[in-house]
Amino acid sequence: MIPGGGQPNMQQLLQQAQKMQQDLARAQEELAATEVEGQAGGGLVKATVTGSGELRGLVIDPEAVDPDDTETLADLVVAAVQAANENAQQLQQQKLGPLAQGLGGGGIPGLPF
Repeated sequence: MIPGGGQPNMQQLLQQAQKMQQDLARAQEELAATEVEGQAGGGLVKATVTGSGELRGLVIDPEAVDPDDTETLADLVVAAVQAANENAQQLQQQKLGPLAQGLGGGGIPGLPF
């Protein structure tokens, strides 16, 4: 039986919420500092993004550059950035998913899960 006539301990609930908030902030900081990569064209174009999805770098192999076919290069860049962002989303789910479940499993507004 819960002391106090079945009412939850508000102090304990507040402490748990504060800890979860701190854990979430720490996980978000880790995501912002972690870089993941995506590539396209067998590695001809590589994009690096942070775990929070910020584009940090783009490497284009000279073999991917054809002045007569810039559309293919543009497609490779888009595909590499999309792959990097997919990897960032997977990282977000690994880092933030357990925290979201701890908050009731309903997900966190603004996050993709």
